Amino acid sequence: MERKVLLRLGVWLLCTPLFFNNFIAQQISWEKSLGGKHSDVLTDAIPTPDYGYILAGSSLSSKSGSKTTASLGDLDYCIWKMNEKGELEWQKSYGGAGTDVLQAVQLTKDGGFILGGISNSETGPNKKQAPYGNDDFWIIKLNAKGEVEWEQTLGGSGQEKLQSIVVTSDGFVLGGSSSSYKENESEKTDPNSKKTDSFGSLDYWIVKLDNQGKTLWQKSFGGLYVDELKDITVLTNGNIIVGGYSNSPISGNKTQEHFGLGDYWLIGLNKSGEALWQKSFGGKADDQLFSLTPTKDGGFLVGGNSNSEANNSKKYNSEKGSDFWMLKFNADLQEEWQKTYDFGQKDVLTSIIENKDGSLLMAGYAQSEAKTNMLGKKANDAEGINDYIALKTNAKGEMIWQQIVGSKGDEVMKRAIETRDGGYVLAGTSNGKGSRDKKGGEGDNDFWVVKLQDPDKPQTGKQLLEAFPNPATTFTNVVVGYEYTEGEAGLFDLNGRLVRKEKIEGNRTIPIELMSLPIGVYVIEVTTNVQKDS
Repeated sequence: MERKVLLRLGVWLLCTPLFFNNFIAQQISWEKSLGGKHSDVLTDAIPTPDYGYILAGSSLSSKSGSKTTASLGDLDYCIWKMNEKGELEWQKSYGGAGTDVLQAVQLTKDGGFILGGISNSETGPNKKQAPYGNDDFWIIKLNAKGEVEWEQTLGGSGQEKLQSIVVTSDGFVLGGSSSSYKENESEKTDPNSKKTDSFGSLDYWIVKLDNQGKTLWQKSFGGLYVDELKDITVLTNGNIIVGGYSNSPISGNKTQEHFGLGDYWLIGLNKSGEALWQKSFGGKADDQLFSLTPTKDGGFLVGGNSNSEANNSKKYNSEKGSDFWMLKFNADLQEEWQKTYDFGQKDVLTSIIENKDGSLLMAGYAQSEAKTNMLGKKANDAEGINDYIALKTNAKGEMIWQQIVGSKGDEVMKRAIETRDGGYVLAGTSNGKGSRDKKGGEGDNDFWVVKLQDPDKPQTGKQLLEAFPNPATTFTNVVVGYEYTEGEAGLFDLNGRLVRKEKIEGNRTIPIELMSLPIGVYVIEVTTNVQKDS
């Protein structure tokens, strides 16, 4: 039977999803180790509309193991497209002869991808712009086919460390830290050189790009010492929040006093990058922010780790070493609640998800203790080994369940994502070699991905055919909701005229180019060996 999707350039596509009402028990659905014979370090992951996901990180490995792309220099940017079963669909590597560390990936509104990280590579076949200093922001925009559309190098004479990218309606906001001073005379006509003041050792540095990569504005925030931006999020009202670690007193343009060795430091910005407010939170010891997440009520969640006792703005003691420390704020910037969670010797919260019902999944990693693990069972690890940890709570932060996964090696979890089928993917780096929950290993360090199901969430049935984005301008991705081996995808105008036709060979996501077409309504038609014309 033939399946059709109506695609309107400028009008939303209306599709009705299918639902299955069965619930499944919490369990590890599958786990995968990915990499070459050397070192592959994962830093980010995002879900994709076809029920799969993108893994992003850096690689020292040549073609070996499950790595199919060649090494370009020292560390290279490396992204892996996986299907919903954790099977590799494609890989891409980018870099120069130097060190290129991929930190963040996001899905863009045109169906492509934006990559951001740190680079000190000179120009070469895969890098078109020379460095400014020790390390720079390096941004690459890919279209829906994974082809490079543009790249930008941004920085100054010192060090820039990109940590986060968010996609806005009119471009991208880049967040990281900088030790560089303002541009010199020779750089005044260069829009990508640093044009903002330096206040101390490291400052927050935020840059806004338009959809073509042009720099729209830059902002720096900092005090006398170290101010290191860790994450950015955009609220429902369009304002931007940046957050990270600060041990600076009131100085520079920092208006909040520090509490201890280091604090959470938050800044609210409007769409033009102007500061609206600042807030610091912490106890007398060290408190490190890693994650910001907007909530559906217009507020936001702040998470990281703390080894402070209950003092200053911290209401609960850390139990042993450092614990997860989470704060919830409403749309009026008022604190609603805060919680600490203790699992091991050192607990680091790196990722927060708000589910549709308001419940939360917090994830990170924790160092095991010699006698008991995080669930009170007999430990299988040596003391000080990291494992992934996932914690499900209700909307008030009260625990529902927790899950530990790991090997007898060391695991550092960097990103948890919610999958479209109601589960979660925990993604990070592991050097374990097939023990406990991990079946294998490729090299010194591998990407390690674990799929968990959630006992409280029903699995959602797939739509047989979708288009993302819709409306679309340059590309749309046709998402096929079933397995097949071959077929054809066609694009028709409303007069029934065929304007695009492509052979397809089992790919669940099919990019279709729209750039040369006039604005209008088009029908996507997919015929495969599974679903045939009736």
